[in-house]
Amino acid sequence: MPATATLDTMGTSPVPPSLDTGARRGAEPGYRVIRRNGGLTPFDPTKITVALTKAFLAVEGSTAAGSRRVHDVVEDLTEQVVTALTRRVGEGRIFHIEDVQDQVELALMRGEHHKIARAYVLYREERARERAAEKAAAVEQAAPSLHVKAEDGALLPLDEARLARIVDEACDGLDAVSAQPILAEARRNLYDGITLDELSLAPILAARTLVEQEPNYAFVSARLLLDRLRREALSFVSGRTELATQADMAKRYASYFPDFVKTGIEAELIDPELGRFDLARLGAALKPERDLNFQYLGLQTLYDRYFLHTRGRRFELPQAFFMRVAMGLAIREIDREARAIEFYDLLSSFDFMASTPTLFNSGTTRPQLSSCFLTTIGDDLDAIFKGIKDNALLAKYSGGLGNDWTPVRGLGAHIKGTNGESQGVVPFLKVANDTAIAVNQGGKRKGAVCAYLETWHVDIEEFLDLRKNTGDDRRRTHDMNTANWVPDLFMERVEADAEWTLFSPDEVPDLHDLYGTAFRAAYEAYEAKAAAGGMKVFRKVRAVDLWRRMLTMLFETGHPWITFKDPCNIRSPQGHVGVVHSSNLCTEITLNTSRDEVAVCNLGSVNLANHVTEKGLDLDRLARTVGTAMRMLDNVVDINFYTIPEARRSNLRHRPVGLGLMGFQDALQTLRIPYASDAAVQFADRSMEAISYHAISASVDLAAERGRYPSFDGSLWSKGILPIDSIRLLEEARPGVEMDAASTLDWEGLRRRVKTTGMRNSNTMAIAPTATISNICGVSQSIEPGYQNLFVKSNMSGDFTVVNAQLVHDLKMRGLWDEVMVSDLKYFDGSVGQIDRVPDDLKALYATAFELDTAWLIEAASRRQKWIDQAQSLNLYIANPSGKKLDELYRLAWRKGLKTTYYLRSRSATHVEKSTLKGTDGKLNAVSAVVAAAPASQPIVVNPDAAWGKACAIDDPDCEACQ
Repeated sequence: MPATATLDTMGTSPVPPSLDTGARRGAEPGYRVIRRNGGLTPFDPTKITVALTKAFLAVEGSTAAGSRRVHDVVEDLTEQVVTALTRRVGEGRIFHIEDVQDQVELALMRGEHHKIARAYVLYREERARERAAEKAAAVEQAAPSLHVKAEDGALLPLDEARLARIVDEACDGLDAVSAQPILAEARRNLYDGITLDELSLAPILAARTLVEQEPNYAFVSARLLLDRLRREALSFVSGRTELATQADMAKRYASYFPDFVKTGIEAELIDPELGRFDLARLGAALKPERDLNFQYLGLQTLYDRYFLHTRGRRFELPQAFFMRVAMGLAIREIDREARAIEFYDLLSSFDFMASTPTLFNSGTTRPQLSSCFLTTIGDDLDAIFKGIKDNALLAKYSGGLGNDWTPVRGLGAHIKGTNGESQGVVPFLKVANDTAIAVNQGGKRKGAVCAYLETWHVDIEEFLDLRKNTGDDRRRTHDMNTANWVPDLFMERVEADAEWTLFSPDEVPDLHDLYGTAFRAAYEAYEAKAAAGGMKVFRKVRAVDLWRRMLTMLFETGHPWITFKDPCNIRSPQGHVGVVHSSNLCTEITLNTSRDEVAVCNLGSVNLANHVTEKGLDLDRLARTVGTAMRMLDNVVDINFYTIPEARRSNLRHRPVGLGLMGFQDALQTLRIPYASDAAVQFADRSMEAISYHAISASVDLAAERGRYPSFDGSLWSKGILPIDSIRLLEEARPGVEMDAASTLDWEGLRRRVKTTGMRNSNTMAIAPTATISNICGVSQSIEPGYQNLFVKSNMSGDFTVVNAQLVHDLKMRGLWDEVMVSDLKYFDGSVGQIDRVPDDLKALYATAFELDTAWLIEAASRRQKWIDQAQSLNLYIANPSGKKLDELYRLAWRKGLKTTYYLRSRSATHVEKSTLKGTDGKLNAVSAVVAAAPASQPIVVNPDAAWGKACAIDDPDCEACQ
């Protein structure tokens, strides 16, 4: 196909004006293409348009190629190619001509232009053979020497030996990896005058394309990124260009560390108090070998968002980062060096990881370390706009927000001051939504807030519509999360198919603070009053109809989430001093709020994967981890930088913390337990029991050392009622609760200690989503089942190929891991369930989230909930949703005693590209695909008569839960 020849120089050659059939976009600013001769030219998308037009001309003839249809198709294909190239290349802004052609091939196949693609692939193969022959026939001559442009602009000879040494070192000690393909691909992308940054990127990008073939290349990629980071950080603190290998860091880390602290203090990023630690002692305690434990996704995330930097240059290395966080948490300890080393050892081992705000801000000049803030909004303009201002102040330093909006009077309610009628709660929610976007957590991640409303509020139906993409945009909140705060009485009315009455809170002010039998009595009295004509604003609805609409909106928009008011309050240890009016941004925090108190919670998570062996749970190691972690979390209460006084008052009075877990799925796979099994439910029970036991015991130990929390007297703790005991209180208020109450540890002895010694913390446990910190540690998120065994994860740091390394290990042991298996995993969206040659035991062990019966997730969550004094972020996965399934699912969650639920997940729109080309990261072998082409999976769209819309898409880079 001679007309296709211009594809060989696509994006680089001059454009014949007569062939430019589309609108000229011109050179893409800042992007360049490496040609096969090593030359570097600006990237011009119009060349792709021209080449594609010629391809259609060669295959379909001049008439077809000149049609409006082909014109539009070519423009669309060009846009796809440019988007894919610029997204994948990231900050390097340089790609090889082969990369351009690979993306063209992929775009043609996705568009199902199979004839064009086939001709193009055959042409590329023919040209590759011609080039190889020309190269073999050519007179041998020395390869041109390449130069590297230093930061001062000087051109220095490329140190090939160092490049090879760095790649060899990155591969050292890892099975099934090789330096050769990395070096070959890296050298292919070098050019004369390449910058130091581009040179450091080349092997990283080369290594990460191999992750799908061998998961250990994720470690190789991370180690290559470390080389770049070392140059950046060491050069910055020393004031001169400095290169160091991993072997060099065995000695260099200790001397670098005091310089790092000094640099941070001078830049006004590190608290000067850290400079008064014994820095030599702490530097000597650093463990450089732990830098090798990172996978690429984790280290790149730290590099992009966590490491301290000034003027865009990072000067914080990983072990210095963990020590800085540890020092910040130990700053008020008596022997603070010893405690800092203890905390550092726990963090850097990945046994425990503090939450993102703690990692961002510990040891800095503004140590806002808390994760979650819960507020109640009052029913007047001063209170409403104070609440919105508080949101801005709390979000500024990376706090996630949960707002209780129930007290705000509803639409049509009387306003005494103006003798007018209220517009209801929705217009103010719009302002809160826009505030969250404006204050984007210090520029580090998107602002995040969740609004809660009780199901009896007269504005509840408008509240349900907030996330819809249709209707009056002034009454929509496209960026705010929302959640229903559901009383048990409503669920009982749903079960009985009875009526439900909606009220404006200004006429029923006490309902907000009531729950259980007291709520029932007051609510029924108000219904009687309304029936007698004593209410101005109320409306009766069929409870089932409202429930159906709640589930409809949850399914269509992902919101509002379903959370249950009564179990949150009845089982709360702090019912004697207030009421839980909402949960937080991620539905795991259940703390009291009022106009005078803003609830604060300090989070961190145990890495359960590090505490199991094939023999079972390592209880001794778990006890040590939990003991140290609880001390770290308790320290946050005193160290924390509070942006509003209500938050400080509340946190010092109650001292709540939220110890959670992550790596649950990894732990199950180590134990060879399928998620959908009784054994997994039992493990969820026993592991959470152990964490609960040691967390409560550690809080008692802290109380003995530091004193009880001020509001202890009168709490459930003071009465010897532990979380496992509070199930009885829920059963008394709501007969028929289906919660297991079995236990295995010495709870009676702990009960006596709690009553006599007291607790340091009003609340001790909450299971957060751990979306980012689990990436840092390289384990599965929170209590989640595996999403897919091979997929592309998108977050604020880019796109990353993620492979289940344990699955790969098992397949290798059975001789099943090969290119065909990689291709099959891609074709079946990371699932082994449909791959015939995978044994049934592995299909069960590695079943993905959408292959599980969701009832298993709820049963496991119920077993955990019995041990937790707060709640858990529980995502629910449904592959083929229907209205009936959703109804059964959420009623089951209520009956099983769950306090909250989180996202309803459907299949993702982000899938692994269907590829079989070895050594690629998202490229398509069109020859194979022509034979068996299949479109990428799409988000589920369900018949509205069978269900009601579509659920939340997983892996949203802008979503707090996915970060």
